[in-house]
Amino acid sequence: MSERLPNILLIVADQLAAAFLPAYGHRLVKTPNLDGLAEKGVVFENFYSPSPLCAPARASLMSGLLPSNHGVFDNAAEFPSSVPTFAHYLRLQGYRTCLSGKMHFVGPDQLHGFEERLTTDIYPADFGWTPDWSKPHERIDWWYHNMTSVKQAGIAEITNQLEYDDEVTFLAIRRIYDHVRYAKGEPLCLTVSFTHPHDPYAARASFWNLYRDEDIDLPRVKPIPYADLDPHSRRLHDAGAINEYDITDQDVRSSRHGYYANISYVDSLVGKLLKALETCGLLDNTIVAVTSDHGDFLGERGLWYKMSFLEHSARVPFILSAEKLFRPRRVRDAATLCDLMPTLCDLATQRESRLARPVDGRSLLPLLKGASEDSQATAFGEYLAEGAIAPLYMARRGSYKFIHSEPDPDQLFDLANDPDELTNIAATAAGASLVQEFRTLLKRRFDAIETKRKVLESQKIRHLLFAALRRGHYFPWDFQPLRDASEQYTRNHMDVTDRDLQSRFPKPPEIDG
Repeated sequence: MSERLPNILLIVADQLAAAFLPAYGHRLVKTPNLDGLAEKGVVFENFYSPSPLCAPARASLMSGLLPSNHGVFDNAAEFPSSVPTFAHYLRLQGYRTCLSGKMHFVGPDQLHGFEERLTTDIYPADFGWTPDWSKPHERIDWWYHNMTSVKQAGIAEITNQLEYDDEVTFLAIRRIYDHVRYAKGEPLCLTVSFTHPHDPYAARASFWNLYRDEDIDLPRVKPIPYADLDPHSRRLHDAGAINEYDITDQDVRSSRHGYYANISYVDSLVGKLLKALETCGLLDNTIVAVTSDHGDFLGERGLWYKMSFLEHSARVPFILSAEKLFRPRRVRDAATLCDLMPTLCDLATQRESRLARPVDGRSLLPLLKGASEDSQATAFGEYLAEGAIAPLYMARRGSYKFIHSEPDPDQLFDLANDPDELTNIAATAAGASLVQEFRTLLKRRFDAIETKRKVLESQKIRHLLFAALRRGHYFPWDFQPLRDASEQYTRNHMDVTDRDLQSRFPKPPEIDG
């Protein structure tokens, strides 16, 4: 294994809001492994999804670009093969790049720079989940969220998602063992991407029973009457069919119970990965980073799931631990998943990387090394998917967050004094100059009119293509894991003794005589 380049383990949870982790102040959820990484690592306190929906956020994580630049507007938009990702750049640095788990790539390219992919994805790779901004009041029932996850929260020993994350973990651990046994000196960049704690809120009894139902906290912000919600939150309310269900306090408590249990399940999987690295003698030379694609309202304000730039939906964890390289600290600068790509590239060489194209993110390496924080650092977000009717933007700088979409009233929150985002100061005398400042920032960075045109055109084309490609012979784009059984275990083109010795770790003692 290379002494020059560290291994990298990037762990991505799904729908994990920072607010529900002890490292970010939650007092009930049990995450001993993540707590350990946070205590020894660098914790970014104000880290955001640049587009709080699975596929756009993950494309931003991979590419360092915002949706209008990488083209993944929603969960059914193709991620172009021509967009460089951190996996491409790390391959050029000599890394073996491997993905185990979910990345929600849409289109025929299901690798995007990864040399190996160990599992299929849990979600479809085609254009079926394309929203339709031309019909803003229409719910697409067969794939839109509804409240069944909330009404049916509880114990389950096996589910679609549990089966998936069990497989993701097993194959990732085997890949770590393969690396220590068979690698020829190259470093490993292993991305392990879970589908939990994403709803449905069904958890195994062993994790459910870590919590007592009566201890589960109810939302800090009670349901806001529909008429008093901001227009985007009303659209999310409609998209989730929230008014069609009677959501009781017990439904909310059970959903949060299941969500907390599944955070603990994810934490246990993180522990298994760390144990495998330690067993293989790799942990000391491995950078471990943990994040998520977006958060979950989990009943706050009466809202559920994501698709909003309000805190529970958009603020996610980012914890990076590498004791040999960085001292523990907490960073207050606003940052987003777009910053991960340039950061990972710089981590590989401990210097500024030369990228083939400009990106929307910035390298966080200086902050990891202890550089002074910048109170003017601004994090941007752009949401272009279901629930919106026009591009929706976020700018976070210092304690202020600004949310803007042309059809809606502006929102400006002072999170230092209003962490629950209950008081919109955009229309106040105190907020007027800040609103103008943020509007100028957004206008300089984004072309909302052109972006809306591109989104509507893309949606129209994809609806046509999906209908056409489902007629006649259907060839799926879903990733098919390649596993050559003729090279596994013991075969007749191998020497049996040599194979047994090669596959053993630690190596056995030499035989005398």
